[in-house]
Amino acid sequence: MATALLKSSPKAVSLVEIARGYSLGFQGSPAEEYMAHRGLDSSATRLGLGYVASPATGHEKHLGRLAIPYLRPAAGEHAVATIRFRCINETCVKNPDGSWREDESHEGHGKYQSLPGSRPMLYNTQALITASPYVGLSEGEFDAASAELAGIPTVGVPGVSAWRDHFDPAFLGFEAVFAFTDGDGPGEQFVEKLAERLPNVVPIGFGKKRDVNKFVNENGPKALREKCGIE
Repeated sequence: MATALLKSSPKAVSLVEIARGYSLGFQGSPAEEYMAHRGLDSSATRLGLGYVASPATGHEKHLGRLAIPYLRPAAGEHAVATIRFRCINETCVKNPDGSWREDESHEGHGKYQSLPGSRPMLYNTQALITASPYVGLSEGEFDAASAELAGIPTVGVPGVSAWRDHFDPAFLGFEAVFAFTDGDGPGEQFVEKLAERLPNVVPIGFGKKRDVNKFVNENGPKALREKCGIE
């Protein structure tokens, strides 16, 4: 009986295949428009960004969201560790007149959604094996992608409370870890926590309600390098 059930069960679709399917729906979608607004549309292909126009089985609640795969250098069946989904609903990210909100409003639902059982992971781990004496560490995927535009290999952490003990060793071999922080209380606490754990942390702040993405969009990638003291 068990053997018969196994034979008749549908083949599981890998995260790699699912992420690839979402990436095919990115061009011309609301996700592409949103990423252009964030100044990151040129990075979409490299990051494997996608749009959930046709949800995979079990992903129905992510319909209409931006898909952010956590790519891994290992490639193959392990090339995608997980996928996070971000709300880009027009009523949440735009004003009634169609202009982009300075502060998005996501009432009644979370800005981000994760897959069931997902644990906190580092985003853009490719940065950790890039030949560089320094590495960036940001709060979130978009800030990591923005720092990469400035030629600074940068890893993202999905939220200030997501740091785990086993992340520490990955950052100890660098001369400097640029801790990019939002100008708010949790961001400052995050940097203080990192400084206690990593002796090579260099805090890089951006002021109240500012972050890497906004700084790069307003001042250009070169300005971020200068802020970090990189020639």
